Amino acid sequence: MNPYALITGALAGAGLFLLVFALTPRKVPLSRRLAAFDAQRSVAFLPRYADRIRTGDGAFSRRLGRALAAFCAEQGWEFPSLRANLALAEKSLESFLATKVLLGVVFFLLPDLEVKQKADQRRKDFRHAVGAFLDLVSMNLAGGRGVPEALMAASEMGGGWSMSRIRDALANARITGQTPWQALGGLAEEVRVDELRDLATALSLVADDGAKVRESLTARAASLRRRQLTDLEGQAGERSQSMLVAQMLLVAGFLVFLAYPVIPVLLGV
Repeated sequence: MNPYALITGALAGAGLFLLVFALTPRKVPLSRRLAAFDAQRSVAFLPRYADRIRTGDGAFSRRLGRALAAFCAEQGWEFPSLRANLALAEKSLESFLATKVLLGVVFFLLPDLEVKQKADQRRKDFRHAVGAFLDLVSMNLAGGRGVPEALMAASEMGGGWSMSRIRDALANARITGQTPWQALGGLAEEVRVDELRDLATALSLVADDGAKVRESLTARAASLRRRQLTDLEGQAGERSQSMLVAQMLLVAGFLVFLAYPVIPVLLGV
């Protein structure tokens, strides 16, 4: 039998099978339908600091993004790490998925890199805010306030995106009946900042003793500042090395420029 006929028949059969499979309606579990419904409904009720579709996106892009997000929800794909990065980058999952599809295969990873870079910068800023927050809480505790009051007062003193997230988390804790350290722990899991998670754990252990809380926060603030200073020194060293390499390349190029007229004479050309 002709092998080409076998290959052609196999490809035709596989294509027909895939076509029938795609057109056949499938039963979707109730849990996936509920997840898709929640995903669609949450788009209209996003908080002011959370994901939002940019106003510059077209209607087609928005419809495509919502359809892709609903499909992912039906399949049970949650993407927890990606959602954390998107929350920090203030970018919606719908817009992110639409951008990946519209950019095509060549630039498929470009949205991931963009979101990761922005999220890493936001986490870095958040760590600096946590250090300042620790100092503010320590000062409020030294003034005689209780731990919950000191946490809320410290969050109200600072500005910026990071302090706003901490302030909103503490305010929501009052409404939902959570403890402040539970709210901070939930926020730490959302933004993936280890320093905030450590703070929540420490508060849960020594929340009943104001003196121990103040000592723990002071020590943690000092440790966090030393770590940040070490990171800054490392970055400065890397930049110094980059500048040194650039200067060496510049000197080498200048020497080649000076020696070029002499080379033909030496070679007898």
